[in-house]
Amino acid sequence: MSHVLHFNLSRFYFIYYFFVGAFVPYWGLYLSAESFSPADIGILMSLFQLSRIIAPNLWGWLADHTRQRVRWIRMTALLGLLGFVAIFWAHDFASMFIVMAALSLFTSSTLPLSESLVLAHLATTNGHYSKIRLWGSWGFIVASVLLGYLTDWFGIRSLLWFILAVQCALLWLTWKLPEAQVPPHAHDHFSVWQILKQPAVLSLLFGCAMMVTAHGLMYNFYSIYLTEHGYSKDMIGWLWGLGVLCEIGIFIKMPWIMRRFKLKTILLASLLIGVLRFSLMGLVPEHLGLLLLAQTMHAFTFGSFHAAAVEVVSQYFKGRHQAKGQAIYNSVAYGIGGALGGLLGGFALQYLGGQLTFTLAALFPLAGALIVALGLQLSQPYARNGMFSH
Repeated sequence: MSHVLHFNLSRFYFIYYFFVGAFVPYWGLYLSAESFSPADIGILMSLFQLSRIIAPNLWGWLADHTRQRVRWIRMTALLGLLGFVAIFWAHDFASMFIVMAALSLFTSSTLPLSESLVLAHLATTNGHYSKIRLWGSWGFIVASVLLGYLTDWFGIRSLLWFILAVQCALLWLTWKLPEAQVPPHAHDHFSVWQILKQPAVLSLLFGCAMMVTAHGLMYNFYSIYLTEHGYSKDMIGWLWGLGVLCEIGIFIKMPWIMRRFKLKTILLASLLIGVLRFSLMGLVPEHLGLLLLAQTMHAFTFGSFHAAAVEVVSQYFKGRHQAKGQAIYNSVAYGIGGALGGLLGGFALQYLGGQLTFTLAALFPLAGALIVALGLQLSQPYARNGMFSH
């Protein structure tokens, strides 16, 4: 892969996850400051996961059909920016619901389209997904730590202007992305439904959805949960940053890990570590040392888990189905799973309390481990050369 191509893809990931690092840890705090209840926040935040069920599949189909992924990445970035501008005038539940629904419809599609673009480039170069994706993790860390201080200094409403500036930068960077040529594949004549109905594919998707259900609770409510236990916004930022810093470490090591361990083994280990992580979050929120330990586990519950899942998806969805495969993975895992975690989490927090809710969340990665253990069978157990391994 040329240095220019690697640079353009890496900085796009950096800015995209810079946006995520500003939004995920602090948007729930902004909504809480606007006097929305935990149940309201759960509904509003779940719009982003719900939109992932439908929107990425539409844009993924357009990308595969037209073979112009970059055009649709630019379109979703532009419409996402325009949708966000209206947030400055949204204060009641109805107007906030409309604005966030419009925003989520487009921003939820940018990532799977970008993933398929990167994978298409990697299929014809000697680049490595992990080395590009880790720049997204750096972007998340910088934003989450920086926003912790900025919102303490200037108030939570400063978050709106910060996110607006980041979205403008993201739109500009879409014009630096090169289009990828996807060569014909022997399985192009297959219907995507022939791939999707395979038991192994369904096991992967629903096993991943169980992991993301627990994370949906965390993404929507962890900052609020920590605030209720006396943690400051700058400490919350550092806790989020630590998790993603460990994620970077695992992305750097993924080529080594994937040469030595089967993909199914990596997924199962990640899911079981997820059980431990969410148990710690729920049982000992007042113990900073154990919360720090739980955050280091993000290396596995997201980092190794996501890298292995993307590789398995790319093995099943090839050629002209590549963008649709990534969209389906995002729709089921992050759409259904994330929405389930956000919606159930909001009501559970309101009626069961934070500690019991986060403790119960550990049951979801446990269920995911059982689904993957029993259902996932791979004809190619290890990662392919050229994408995640040297």
